[in-house]
Amino acid sequence: MTRVIFLGLPGSGKGTQAAVAAEAAHIPHIATGDIFRRHVREQTPLGKTARQYMDRGENVPDDVTIAMVRDRLAAADAQPGFILDGFPRTLPQAEALDRLLGELDAPLEGALYLKVDPEVVVRRMTGRRVCPKDGAVYHVESNPPKVPGICDLCGTPLIQRADDHEEVARHRLDVQWTQAQPLLPYYSSQGKLREVDGLGDVAMVTARVMAALGLRAG
Repeated sequence: MTRVIFLGLPGSGKGTQAAVAAEAAHIPHIATGDIFRRHVREQTPLGKTARQYMDRGENVPDDVTIAMVRDRLAAADAQPGFILDGFPRTLPQAEALDRLLGELDAPLEGALYLKVDPEVVVRRMTGRRVCPKDGAVYHVESNPPKVPGICDLCGTPLIQRADDHEEVARHRLDVQWTQAQPLLPYYSSQGKLREVDGLGDVAMVTARVMAALGLRAG
């Protein structure tokens, strides 16, 4: 499969696995967060529109998001295929994506759901620590710095992002799960859903993802 979306809760590891799978398939890993940042940074008409909502703390309307996704999927490097990460997040977005891909004559081939227990996700999110200087990311359990609380690269004290505090993390998970849950039966009814166990070390999960997508590493 070369036209695939990755689904999963924040902290499930889908971004990491999507990047690995895209490299193995020689197709772009398209993270919608990156698309937003590029349009805003380059001050494109879509970026300026999105910025107005973002500055007010509001969600960017689906039609603006879809237009950005259309622009990216129409690029030359996405013609052989793509792995889309971070979109769709709701059922209306999924339906809009299907219409868009129909117009591009590039129907979706698969939807891979990386299944991880929410309590595991909470531990992953609340254990993250970030260097405010160079952006290096650590985890107090799975990837601790050599000196607790200090960045290995530059010696700067690490911080915990506001959205990684437990109360905020649980709220984010509740909201996103409520929005995303209808996507599973939607893609299952199309025969496109592939569910992969996201527990275990990165290499173990990668092997499951590769098998589900019919890919080989390297």
